[in-house]
Amino acid sequence: MEITVQMVKELRDKTGAGMMNVKKALVEAEGDMDKAAEILRQKGIASADKKMGRIAAEGRVDSFIDANGGAMIEVNCETDFVAKNEEFQSLVKGLAENVEVQKPADVDGLLGLTCPHCNKVIADALKEKIASIGEKITVRRFVRYEGNVATYIHNGKIGVLLQTDAKNDELANDLCLHIASCAPEFVSRDEIPQSVIDHETEVEMGKEDLQSKPENIRAKIVEGRINKLMAEKCLLDQAFVKDPSVTVKQLIEGKFNVKAFTRYELGEGLEKRQDNFAEEVMNQLG
Repeated sequence: MEITVQMVKELRDKTGAGMMNVKKALVEAEGDMDKAAEILRQKGIASADKKMGRIAAEGRVDSFIDANGGAMIEVNCETDFVAKNEEFQSLVKGLAENVEVQKPADVDGLLGLTCPHCNKVIADALKEKIASIGEKITVRRFVRYEGNVATYIHNGKIGVLLQTDAKNDELANDLCLHIASCAPEFVSRDEIPQSVIDHETEVEMGKEDLQSKPENIRAKIVEGRINKLMAEKCLLDQAFVKDPSVTVKQLIEGKFNVKAFTRYELGEGLEKRQDNFAEEVMNQLG
């Protein structure tokens, strides 16, 4: 019996299995839709769509760098047990490589690509992994930089990707570790939106310890507090984690400039218990 495109689409929609698996099952079942669905279920492939309704807040952050640049990705699963599984970790590393090599614009673009290593559409390969591993797996986000790129991954839970305008591997690696530990939000104060400054100023002006002071004195105190708070948010103004006697700006002066950085913390923003991973990095530094 001829296996039509419509038959493949119908069974794929019904089971959530990958296109190639659907086609193979239909061929094996000689076009019998119910029998093909049973074949997929027996192989554990048709269960992938059901798993997609479950919560995935664990997982791994990983990166991949080559001569052209680098990419960092967060992939989520349901349990820490799976996150530590070599098969899952290999999957995450492979997805990071696909981001760097094929340069998709977003997660949907990545899922629609064909992986050069397995010659499968990534979305289909991911469903096969879900069936194999037995948990929901989702690609949450990724970032990619070109040129001089450095990275630091802490236990798969914190990841940093750094872009500079000159190559200095040792210093760039130290800076990645600093970013992982100190969690800056911006490179410099120039990047901070005025709306952020205005909001923090409003908060400080409303604090009880200032209400009894004259308005001009209160304004000066708030200005000082805001300058300190904004400095804490900026990478270049932070005290270097390995030597607090110098700022990051002083550390890198004359060596390179920071063009951009991204810091991922696994599961941030998701509804789950948050461990203080930044403190863990600091503790390892002694």
